[in-house]
Amino acid sequence: MTRKLLLLALLCSGFAMAADRVYELRTYTCFEGKLEALKARFRDHTIEIFKRHGMESVGYWVPQDAERSKTTLIYILVHPSLEAAKKNWAEFNADPEWKKVSAESQINGKIVQKSESVFMDPADFSMLK
Repeated sequence: MTRKLLLLALLCSGFAMAADRVYELRTYTCFEGKLEALKARFRDHTIEIFKRHGMESVGYWVPQDAERSKTTLIYILVHPSLEAAKKNWAEFNADPEWKKVSAESQINGKIVQKSESVFMDPADFSMLK
């Protein structure tokens, strides 16, 4: 009986922690002709560095709109909490490998013109809670 109660408590605490997760929607607008370089940087390096810093990738998208599809990358990350997100980004930005990858990828000029970030909580009816 004690084992069952402990297992139930563990499961409930896991669900409670999952409910506190925060989603981050990020939109990057590249300089003309730089989207492929940005996609390569994510594909070849950034996603793995994100993982090391507790940043879980949900997905990456390019808009269907003809003009925006030339310069825009949209993605969603998941963090354990808003506080963790701030810590994750600080550690990511200080990561020596990230600094090296970022510098090398911009040897022929800056890639990202602007970036936007929105932290989101799932609605009570969302399947992502």
